[in-house]
Amino acid sequence: MADPKDFPGTRGRPLTSTEWLICALAAIGFAFDIYELLMAPLIAAPAVKELLPPQTPPQVISMWVGRIFWWSTMTGGIFGLLGGYLTDRFGRRRVLVGSILLYAGSACAAGFSTSVMMLLFLRCTTLIGVCVEFVAAVAWLAELFEEPAQRERVLGYTQAFSSVGGLLVTGASWLCTHYAASLPAIHGGHSAWRYTLISGVIPALPLILVRPFLPESPVWKRKKEDGTLRRASFLELFRPRYLRTTLVTALLFATGYGVAFGAIQLTPKSIVPYLPGQTPQSPNTVQLYQELGGLLGRLTLAFLAMRIVSRRRLLRVFQLPALIIVPLVFWFPARDNLELLKWGIAAAAFLIVAQFSFWGNYLPRVYPVHLRGTGESFAANIGGRVIGTFASVVTTTLVAPHMAGGSEGENIAMAAAVVSLGILLLGNVLTFFLPEPSSDELPE
Repeated sequence: MADPKDFPGTRGRPLTSTEWLICALAAIGFAFDIYELLMAPLIAAPAVKELLPPQTPPQVISMWVGRIFWWSTMTGGIFGLLGGYLTDRFGRRRVLVGSILLYAGSACAAGFSTSVMMLLFLRCTTLIGVCVEFVAAVAWLAELFEEPAQRERVLGYTQAFSSVGGLLVTGASWLCTHYAASLPAIHGGHSAWRYTLISGVIPALPLILVRPFLPESPVWKRKKEDGTLRRASFLELFRPRYLRTTLVTALLFATGYGVAFGAIQLTPKSIVPYLPGQTPQSPNTVQLYQELGGLLGRLTLAFLAMRIVSRRRLLRVFQLPALIIVPLVFWFPARDNLELLKWGIAAAAFLIVAQFSFWGNYLPRVYPVHLRGTGESFAANIGGRVIGTFASVVTTTLVAPHMAGGSEGENIAMAAAVVSLGILLLGNVLTFFLPEPSSDELPE
């Protein structure tokens, strides 16, 4: 456990009004990152059905739904890597503000889509903004709060709002579904998916008001003005000094996303509808338990980050139990016990989602100022968004058809158990190779 001297400033000064504004904006940004990501399962199918001709075969509809999911995620991950480079090149605040405006504007415009290609394009630009925002926000917050203890708290608790985003989008979708008829018509109709997409403009509204109060990262600004800011380089990530950090963090990020997309995110829509005793409300109920478990996991990570000095040990607090609990949840209750599954999926989300907050606290401590955004972006976007999300295809397309369950949902549950076990085994091994930060202070 940590000694108080390891985190100077544990009882430091209170936040100023500007710092509270900064934290509020960051929390809103993190919340709407997940809001936009989890919106896709809610709007994709009804949107595609409406935008394609009425007699379109089901397999073509499924193909377009898949494209909206995975093309947007892949595009976001690839362009998000470029966004990390731009964060190092042009500043944290400027890129952060631009990314939020991009994904909020794209989400709003997507609500007025007149074709499936227009919807796909705007979902891609939305995810680009989301992927860039995470990296810019983490680098910005880490450099604004110089005291290690204060920095850990700010990063931990603002990232916890990511899980609030899942609750918000579920509520927004419910409101849009029930009150769509009373809203202004769009293209002659009152489709709930359109209003749900438009709600993504919300994070841009406070940004317009608080932007004049937002400072740039002081360390980045000082180096830029002094002419001592080195130019970021993707190749530098693979030089001997950073190679191990680059590869291990990207792979570990991929394992977290792999379990999330290859198992947990499949539960409400692909597993629950096949369980005995399920009702039309069961997927939403399971989704609620899942989001609450993730929120509690993020809050627990934020609490423990102040008390466990070793970053490897902190990650293992969640990795080791997940290795046992997550596969068991999908092999047993996910196949035939809805009531137990609610609690099981909450436990699984608690252990996996907490790890996403871990990276926001860890990555700024292993890359210097000129490489911080680029390094964070490679781990989060190439490791997480590009490699990790492919696990859903592995589970549903490559593994599930070979399972011997009694229904499609049972096959997916069994496949999720197998895939998550393999991914978590890899993740636990990789923790032994995770570099420990050399200091609580950020490297310059």
